Amino acid sequence: MGGKEFRFFLSCDINLPVTFRIERLEGNFPSPKSPLSEFDSNAEERRPELYVECALYIDGAPFGLSTRTRLESSGQPYSWNELITLSTKYRDLTAHSQLAFTIWDVSCGKDSGLIGGATILIFNSKKQLKTGKQKLRLWPGKQADGSFPTTTPGKVPRNERGELERLEKLVNKYERGQIQRVDWLDRLTFKAMDKTKERESLKNGSSHLYLVVDLISLEHRVVYQEAGANFFIPSAVASTNELVMVWDPEVGKINPSEHKQLKLARSLTRGIIDRDLKPSSNERKSIQRILKYPPTRTLSGDERQLLWKFRFSLMSEKRALTKFLRCVEWSDLQEAKQALELMGRWEIIDVCDALELLSPVFESEEVRAYAVSVLERADDEELQCYLLQLVQALRFERSDKSRLSHFLVQRSLRNIELASFLRWYVLVELHDPAYAKRFYSTYEILEESMMKLADCPNGDGDGFKMWQSLVRQTELTAQLCSIMRDVRNVRGGTQKKIEKLRQLLSGLLSELTYFEEPIRSPLAPGLLITGIVPSESSIFKSALHPLRLTFRTASGGSCRIIFKKGDDLRQDQLVIQMVSLMDRLLKLENLDLHLTPYRVLATGQDEGMLEFIPSSSLAQILSEHRSIISYLQKFHPDEDGPFGITASCLETFIKSCAGYCVITYILGVGDRHLDNLLLRDDGRLFHVDFGFILGRDPKPFPPPMKLCKEMVEAMGGAESQYYTRFKSYCCEAYNILRKSSNLILNLFHLMAGSNIPDIASDPEKGILKLQEKFRLDLDDEECIHFFQDLINESVSALFPQMVETIHRWAQYWR
Repeated sequence: MGGKEFRFFLSCDINLPVTFRIERLEGNFPSPKSPLSEFDSNAEERRPELYVECALYIDGAPFGLSTRTRLESSGQPYSWNELITLSTKYRDLTAHSQLAFTIWDVSCGKDSGLIGGATILIFNSKKQLKTGKQKLRLWPGKQADGSFPTTTPGKVPRNERGELERLEKLVNKYERGQIQRVDWLDRLTFKAMDKTKERESLKNGSSHLYLVVDLISLEHRVVYQEAGANFFIPSAVASTNELVMVWDPEVGKINPSEHKQLKLARSLTRGIIDRDLKPSSNERKSIQRILKYPPTRTLSGDERQLLWKFRFSLMSEKRALTKFLRCVEWSDLQEAKQALELMGRWEIIDVCDALELLSPVFESEEVRAYAVSVLERADDEELQCYLLQLVQALRFERSDKSRLSHFLVQRSLRNIELASFLRWYVLVELHDPAYAKRFYSTYEILEESMMKLADCPNGDGDGFKMWQSLVRQTELTAQLCSIMRDVRNVRGGTQKKIEKLRQLLSGLLSELTYFEEPIRSPLAPGLLITGIVPSESSIFKSALHPLRLTFRTASGGSCRIIFKKGDDLRQDQLVIQMVSLMDRLLKLENLDLHLTPYRVLATGQDEGMLEFIPSSSLAQILSEHRSIISYLQKFHPDEDGPFGITASCLETFIKSCAGYCVITYILGVGDRHLDNLLLRDDGRLFHVDFGFILGRDPKPFPPPMKLCKEMVEAMGGAESQYYTRFKSYCCEAYNILRKSSNLILNLFHLMAGSNIPDIASDPEKGILKLQEKFRLDLDDEECIHFFQDLINESVSALFPQMVETIHRWAQYWR
């Protein structure tokens, strides 16, 4: 959806009952000693019992029976939190429909228990349905008046509104998702708002009572329209030059004249002539230009017509199939039938293009089945590179038991690693209520198919045993979550928590020290783990207290993992998958940049595992050794080598710096500082912690890539031959990855429906940002100059150095 596009429902089309939630009463409720009860002899003993009477008024007249909430007598604050559903439907409302709320106190006996009332219009001045929380000021001692205009308006008059009303309006927008969420800034903002509320409360003396009502929100805005009307009749324009807003129901619909011209141009009777048509020189150039478009580019009407006209001559060009299928008018059965016949005779496309056909753009089951048939040609290693996205693509299928889900299951039965990862990827998505049934269906197919196996790969015996080996992974993660809860409850510092961890592993949970049967590692299913080593297990000093566990392996070795609870690792999992994929693409071009694509697996919405790589942060290295060179000299000294270290170690450092500079630039990784840049003792630099991607960054004015002066100094400075070699590696890697831009864009397009924070916020915008980073408008030579300019800009960026200094201070005082 475009940034300027406004999608809406018409009220006359909504066949749902009017629904809202009565939440709570705010303000200083009159005490028994107030004037309301000065004649009540039992005032001291009486506790108010309140209920809210809700009535609907249409054009000033009551409509239907009023509804009452339950009695609430628990004392301040009075909270009902009760959902009210009226018998009237939204389609029956008029533009002047109102809700009237009156609060009564039944503890007064025979005396009048009227507390106050307030009325609110259901549609605003722009004829849009009001949604979200509404804070209504009560008129004390008055029953809500439903006449139009009302005498008991709940909304505070504009001239009386203060800072508090302005903040309430912003909070309402925030809760409806109209204001972007930034966790650290939100916490500060809400603290400041609480102080403002206290200040306003003291200033006003809490003289008013407010009723908080939550009006339900639908997927899009709702615009008022009378049933049977095709358009709004705008009111007469007064001489005051008042702006009149008119909603046009035809916006976004097909222009009938253009549609007819398209049908005539594509008349199927011309099919025989089209078979012999050949494009002219200019038309061939236009077609080649179209074929180079990224998969995110929408084709114009003329471009679609051009590809359709020469469809027969393009059948030998495999790159043209995805573009041709975008030109088809799928609602026309005859045209769709001809397109599917041509697809079957077309030159077989590459796997990366097949991924495009699984995106939400293509709804035809035959097209999606064709894409799956192409994927069947990929080997297990390549399929594993795309498995995360293929699971997400299940969202766009037409049925729960689709050709794609059966394909993924069948391939998993032949490879235990694919089976393990497929099971985890599907399990994590069961938390999404919109698609839980879809993913659970795939989970069931996997379970049933595996249990029927007689002989399994990897020598696991029958299918039942293989499935149980995967189920035990879930049991293990559940036990680790339990350990984390116990450890977090321990009072004291990190050392006390480490002692508690080792005590639990050696005592109450000693079965984790030696498993009854080996368990396949969730991170690396080909590896069998046999138990945890308590003495080598520890806890990181951070807010979430992640566990660092050492597991014994069946082969006699060990492996170390980090287990986190309370952090969503799905975004880190995606970034590391992309690092691993890009590493594979570079190696296919004989360029090994010594990257470290450590394994990450989200085992839930807020938990997961990471492979532990022995390393030190650049902040720690610079603090203890003053420079990166001094640190590397400690592990790889060589008096005859460059800067006193071995040439191979320096080359490894330069290559890994180049690789991560290019990859983090393409993926728009943000929040880079010296604590999330790590260095291994063999010279490999790598990045961790990917909480911000696709251009998002909590720091102002971030550089295009993270290339700090300490890294440049380790290469001998900006004038050295090693720094020149670093820039050469960067440009070479950038041009190699640009060749696979379609693959990377297709993979991100398949993630558009996922709940990964930086994608879910605005999928279309995120993918366009990614596309911009490839600079597809430039050739390879121009890209070399472009990327060198980026490197120079990043090194000379002054502001990031200031932010880094502030970050170091914050870390010190933390």
